Amino acid sequence: MTAMQWVFSFMKRYRAKIVFALVLTTITAVINIVNPQISGVVVDDVIKGGNREILPRLIIIMILATFIRAVLRFWFLMIFEQTSQDMLYSMRDHVYRRMMGQDFAFYSTNRTGDLMSRQTGDLDAIRHFVAYVIYAIYENTLMFVIALAMIFVVEYRLALCMIAVLPLTALVTFRQLKAVKPAFHNIRQHFSSLNTFVQENISGNRVVKAFAKEDYEISKFNRENDGFREAELAASDIWKKYVPAFEFLANVLSVILYLVGGIMVVNGSMSLGKLVTVSGYLWMLNNPLRQAGWLANDYQRFVTSAEKIYSTISVEPSIKEPDHAVVRERFKGDIEFSKVFYQVGNEKILEDISFKVKAGQTVGIIGSTGSGKSTLMNLLCRFYDVTSGEITIDGINVKDLDLHSLRDNIGLAMQDVFLFSDTIEGNIAFGRPHSSMDEVVRAAKIANAHDFIMHMPEGYDTIIGERGVGLSGGQKQRISLARALLKDPPIIILDDTTSAVDMETEALIQEELSRIREKHTVFIIAHRISSIKDADLILVLDGGRIVESGTHESLLKMNGYYHRVFHHQYGDFDRYALMNEGKEA
Repeated sequence: MTAMQWVFSFMKRYRAKIVFALVLTTITAVINIVNPQISGVVVDDVIKGGNREILPRLIIIMILATFIRAVLRFWFLMIFEQTSQDMLYSMRDHVYRRMMGQDFAFYSTNRTGDLMSRQTGDLDAIRHFVAYVIYAIYENTLMFVIALAMIFVVEYRLALCMIAVLPLTALVTFRQLKAVKPAFHNIRQHFSSLNTFVQENISGNRVVKAFAKEDYEISKFNRENDGFREAELAASDIWKKYVPAFEFLANVLSVILYLVGGIMVVNGSMSLGKLVTVSGYLWMLNNPLRQAGWLANDYQRFVTSAEKIYSTISVEPSIKEPDHAVVRERFKGDIEFSKVFYQVGNEKILEDISFKVKAGQTVGIIGSTGSGKSTLMNLLCRFYDVTSGEITIDGINVKDLDLHSLRDNIGLAMQDVFLFSDTIEGNIAFGRPHSSMDEVVRAAKIANAHDFIMHMPEGYDTIIGERGVGLSGGQKQRISLARALLKDPPIIILDDTTSAVDMETEALIQEELSRIREKHTVFIIAHRISSIKDADLILVLDGGRIVESGTHESLLKMNGYYHRVFHHQYGDFDRYALMNEGKEA
C-alpha cells in the first residue's frame, strides 16, 4: 500500500458525502453561467433593443440564481468541513493506535518531536486537503471548462484565441509541482526538528536552569528556528517565481478579450451584448488560473505530509502478537530462563542466562551499570525478544502468550519513573483505574507514600506536574511502586525502585513488601545489598552473564563480586555482624 492509497482508504468511508458535495459543487458551477447570459440579453435586448418588459423577469432570475448558488455553496462547504473533521478524527485515532502498538525499538529510533508533528501539522495538512483542496481543484477546473465552452457557444473565434493560454498554464503548473515537492519535504523535516528541540528543552528545563545554559539553548533554538525559516523562505522563492506567471496568464486573457473582442464589436462581427456575456465569463477563467499555483502548493503539501505519516506508521513492530495467542487471566508465577541470549546488532547484551524461579519467591538482581539487569526484565515483559533461548511463565513461552495478558500480569516499577500530569490518585490507579480509594491508600501505605501524600495541599487529589515535576526523586519512586503494587499482579518487578530514598525509608518499604511477597513472584533490581539480602535467590550479573547466584549468606562465602560490593557498602564489621545474626537465627 502506498501513502496515497492509505489516505484514500479513509476517504472511502465518506465517499457518499464527498460525491454528494461534488454534485452540489457542479450545480453551483453551472449556475454561474446564468448571470453572464442575462447580462448579455440586457445589453442587446433591453438597452439596445428597447424591450424593457422582460427586465423585471431577468432581474428576478439573477437574484434567484445568486441566492441558490450561495445556499448550495454554503451547503457543500459545510459537508467538506464536517467530512474533513470526521476523517481527521479517524486518522488521528488510527495513527495513535499504531504508535501505541509499536515496541521499544521504534521509540528508540524516532524522536518525540517528529512523532508529535505527525499527529499535528501533518494530519492537519491532510484535513485541509479534504476540507478545501478537493473541491477547490474540482470547482476551478469545472468553472474553467464551463466558461470556455460557453464562450465557444457565444463566439468561437474569441474562444480559440483564449485557449492558446492553456498549454502555457499546464507547463507552468507541472514545473511548479516538480520544484515545490523537495521544498515541502525540507520544510517538514525542519519543522519536526524544531518541534523536537522545543519539546526536549521544555521537558528538561530544570537541567537547563541547573547548569545555567539558557543562553546556550537559546542560541541552539535560534539555529533551529533559522533553519525552519530558511526552508519556508526557500519554498516562498518557488512561489515567487511561479505565482506571478499565473497572474500574468490570467491577465493575458483579459487583454485578449478586450482587444480581440473590442475589434470584433467595432467591425460589427460580434454584438456588444455578446462581449458583455464573454466578459462575465472572464472571472471564471481568471480565477482558476490565479488559484492554480496555490492549489498546486496545497496539493504538494498534502502529498508530503501523507508520505511522512505513512512512513512512520507503516513500520512493523518487531514484537508481534502470536497467531494463536495463549490468554491467561492470572498466572501462577513460575518463571524459567533457559539459555537466553540477547544481542543488538553485533553487540552481545546477555549471554547464556539460565535460572528458575518458583511462584512466591523473591529474586534479587545486582551488578554493575550496563551488566544487563534491566534488559533481563525487559525480555520477561517482552519489550524485546530473545535472540535465542526461551523464557517461560508457568511453562508457556512468553512468545506464545497474548501480549496484553502477559503484561497485565506483571507489575513494573521502572528505573526511569514516569508520572502523568494527573492527580496522585490517578497516577497510582493507572494500572487499575476502577480501584477503590481504600485500595489506592493501601498500596500507597505499602510503598511508604501515604504520609507525604497526606501532607500535600489536596492529598491524593493533588495534581502533579508533567513527569512528576514538583516531587522529589524518592517521592516519585514511591508513587511508582504504589502504582505497580495496586495491580496486585502475580509477578512484580522493582527496577532500582528505592535508589532515591533514604535507608530508613527503604527499610520501612522492605518491611511492608516482606508481608506480601509470598503471594507474588518478585524481582528486585538494586545496587544496594540491603534491598536484596533477604531474597530467596540473588543473581549477580557482570558483562551480560550470571557470574554468581545463591542466597545472601552463600554469596558472601564465595568471596567474589557480591562479597566485594558488600564490603564496600557495609565494611567488615557489618558483614560479620549480619553473618552472625544469620547463624543465630
